[in-house]
Amino acid sequence: MRTFFTFLLSGVFSTVYAQTSPAPVVQPYGKVDQADLEMKACDFEKDANAEVLFEKGNAYFTGYTRSYVLGLQATNEVHRRIKIFNDNGKDAANIRLVYASYNNFENIGDIQAETINLVNGKIEITKLDKQQIYKRSINKLESEIAFTFPNVKPGSIIEYKYNLNVNNFTYLPSWDFQDRLPIRYSEYTTAVPDYMDFRPLPHINQPLIKNTRSSENYTGYEIETTTRAMAYVPSIPYEPFMSSFRDNVQSINFELMAIKPRGGRTISGTNTWAKIGGELADEDSFGGQFKRKLNNEEVIISKAKTLKTDDEKIACIFSEVKNAMKWNGLNTWYTIDGTAKAWDNRSGNSAEINLILYHLLKECNIEAYPMVVSTREHGKVSLYFTSLAQFNKAVVYIQVDSTKNYVLDASGKNNLYNVVPAELLNSPGFCIDKKKNLFELVNLRNDVPATQLVSVSGSISPDGKLKGTLEINSESYNKIAAIDKYKAIGEKKYIEYLRDNNNDLSISSIKLENMDVDSLPLTQKAEFELGLPGSDGNYIYLNPNLFTPLKSNPFLNEKRSTDIDFEYLRNFYLTGVYKVPAGYKIDALPKSMTLVMPDQSMSFKRLVLDQEGSIIVRYSINYYRAQYSKDNYPDIHEFFKKMNEMLNEQIVLKKS
Repeated sequence: MRTFFTFLLSGVFSTVYAQTSPAPVVQPYGKVDQADLEMKACDFEKDANAEVLFEKGNAYFTGYTRSYVLGLQATNEVHRRIKIFNDNGKDAANIRLVYASYNNFENIGDIQAETINLVNGKIEITKLDKQQIYKRSINKLESEIAFTFPNVKPGSIIEYKYNLNVNNFTYLPSWDFQDRLPIRYSEYTTAVPDYMDFRPLPHINQPLIKNTRSSENYTGYEIETTTRAMAYVPSIPYEPFMSSFRDNVQSINFELMAIKPRGGRTISGTNTWAKIGGELADEDSFGGQFKRKLNNEEVIISKAKTLKTDDEKIACIFSEVKNAMKWNGLNTWYTIDGTAKAWDNRSGNSAEINLILYHLLKECNIEAYPMVVSTREHGKVSLYFTSLAQFNKAVVYIQVDSTKNYVLDASGKNNLYNVVPAELLNSPGFCIDKKKNLFELVNLRNDVPATQLVSVSGSISPDGKLKGTLEINSESYNKIAAIDKYKAIGEKKYIEYLRDNNNDLSISSIKLENMDVDSLPLTQKAEFELGLPGSDGNYIYLNPNLFTPLKSNPFLNEKRSTDIDFEYLRNFYLTGVYKVPAGYKIDALPKSMTLVMPDQSMSFKRLVLDQEGSIIVRYSINYYRAQYSKDNYPDIHEFFKKMNEMLNEQIVLKKS
């Protein structure tokens, strides 16, 4: 959960560096220090391929009138300058500015861009030809401005300016102080008329080096200006099992609390969840779709009503909608074309598909509720930021009993009706009950571990080959992931995926069972042959870490920048039975051992037995916790290091 109004002194290196180095400054467009042009590396992140020298945002409102609010629009003037250190950093010269173009909510204009090089000791500027600026629609909601800087090479400085215009007086643009690149200096200034009350919601873990306020009279009211700045901000790298970029980036959002015009009536902002819920229920693109009749819906409703239990009815309707509708790739909490039109076209966004599902469930007297949620990539929902901007998807919520609930998303072809989609876990969903006038934030979690069982059985031949059979039983998220992968890439490439780049391994006769039966685990069966590396006629070496998800250690780095999110609880079990070839005996056998995290949240057990001419190996890996702070990383790093060593400890056979 994000923490607001706290400025924690973490990021020790950056903080110390900022205290011992001169404060960076913002320079006018086109004015560049030669020292920056001659700079060879980022001072505070030595391995960076590029660095943001500075970025500045200046947000203000335009269109003031006597009614104060009528006609107000927000503008954010952005100026960014980047230093390219090497060829790998040249990707920073490809700019994509994505904005919310639906209903002209946002637009981008006044773009300027140039490349600055030092050639034979002289500054050379190459301006971007405006004909090389491209605008395109990404989808019905978003568009982008894209361009590539000319004449970019190691040592170049690139800079660009643009205006982001927001045609909505209730919205003050947010600002990220952090990026995929290290940032030497980031500054954001907001100028807001005093009759508008915006609450700042910072998500910051290193100190601001500037936090100033001033006011200026403007024909009868005050413009309050606030400038916030951070320096020497480290990059956010991609790290295995990280939560989203949005959850980790240092940023500031703003929430409109009220509008208080002098001599007029105070207008309250949407500052309670109940108020947001009521507005959602009355919104035509959401609540207005609940009772919209669908063509030939009676066929599905009649079919479902013949079933005995609610669970059977839910499974039936979920399957019908999932198979009938094609998701157009848009995640939204609101409909665009409406449910009836989407149903006729058999295509729609996530809200249209899932509100169709909700309508059909209600017609079958299933106690279901519409819910708006945030996907993992979009970021976790904060209880303290009462804004619909936190949500980007609509689903259906069913409280089965006091301990079990369903979150149904029929926009995913391989989703299961009885498993909360993994991309929604560990963040609140907002449940809408218009009939009872109840609006509730529900933490979406799954306390049942996703289990996967791998069974390997084979015989080792004297020439150092293992030939046998494989069976993988996958439940819950493991089943969804396997089916997603199989359907996306096809059988041939899926076999390559199982081989995991092992040229000594061949797999044949693969068969997948229960792909379309939600209540049963996915069963994968195959035959395989594996050449055992290092075998020389006197010794045979077998690594029993076969067909597991942990062939390599995902936590090799000594330090971690982001929080860890395993998404869901996991149980993994491997059983291997290997027949020893005639004429060989066991020379070295890994010991049976148990490894446990200090907080007991993760465990690994290894059991190895010599039993009547066969070696039996059993691994079990159990995750009892899904999320960890980066502060927990030392324990996780050490646990995975030891577990990986134990997983890959070899069995050695010696010729008699």
